[in-house]
Amino acid sequence: MNTEDIRLLYRYNAWANMRILNAAALVPGAQFLAPAGFPHGGLRSTLTHILFAEWVWRKRWEGDSPTTMIEPEDFPTFEAIRDRWRNEDESLDALLDNINDARLNTELEYKSTKGEPKRNVLWQLMAHLVNHGTQHRTEAAALLTDMGHSPGDIDLILFLREG
Repeated sequence: MNTEDIRLLYRYNAWANMRILNAAALVPGAQFLAPAGFPHGGLRSTLTHILFAEWVWRKRWEGDSPTTMIEPEDFPTFEAIRDRWRNEDESLDALLDNINDARLNTELEYKSTKGEPKRNVLWQLMAHLVNHGTQHRTEAAALLTDMGHSPGDIDLILFLREG
């Protein structure tokens, strides 16, 4: 894996997240907050889980290993989570600007949120985050579609075709 590949995956990740967030912006507040039977709950909880993963992994890549979680209750409105997401996107972009091939292929030591020591190659962790987001974006897309606000297709190939 090289920096060009990782940056492409992260442009896709941001594009797909934006499609989900744009659709979520159309959802009334009560539906945004409502529980659902998905693994992380309703729309707010699912979006919070995606955002948390992006935040915690970036922090680990920067040398910090947070033991706290971002919680759905931190976001009483859709606007609150969207604002936090914008800040996270900026921080992630700054990190990506400083990634090179050598760093991508180094092993990173970090701790889980439970304090357990872990070790993986950086590019594998970065690819994992995009894959993780794909799983939970599909859950959010299903919720949004049920609410009458489908985000449309979020496939990588569509992103590539749109250029």
